[in-house]
Amino acid sequence: MKLFQIEEPEGGPADPNAAGAAIGIDASGRLAEAAFSVGGNALVLSDREGFEQVLSVPGATAVGLEWQELFGNAKIRAERALARPVTHAVVVVAPGSAKDTDRLRDAAREAGLEVLRTLAANELPPGSVPVLAAALIAEDLAPRQEPGG
Repeated sequence: MKLFQIEEPEGGPADPNAAGAAIGIDASGRLAEAAFSVGGNALVLSDREGFEQVLSVPGATAVGLEWQELFGNAKIRAERALARPVTHAVVVVAPGSAKDTDRLRDAAREAGLEVLRTLAANELPPGSVPVLAAALIAEDLAPRQEPGG
């Protein structure tokens, strides 16, 4: 048996300080969902069998720790599904929760996610799927790594 090595075109490992993937999170209902988009094609991310977890959305009076737990669990789901680090998100929330974006951003940051944008569900085009719309926006707003660096 012969073994061979596959390398990235630039030859070395990715920069550990580089931005990871950007996901969309829909926290506008009772349960949250996460999605990822590549080339304008978004897909809802699910947990692997045996690792299922419920992403319950905190109530309007929830403290930051409850939101931090939600964002942390969404990040874990995405990292497992994508097999790569996730560092950024676009978040869709219920209109009442959209009034406190600072609290949401702080909770996400504590969970290891930088919020690129927060949207109220009623800001999305009619008929759109919130989590997929958030993933598409996240793809557009995601930090880009400079070529060769």
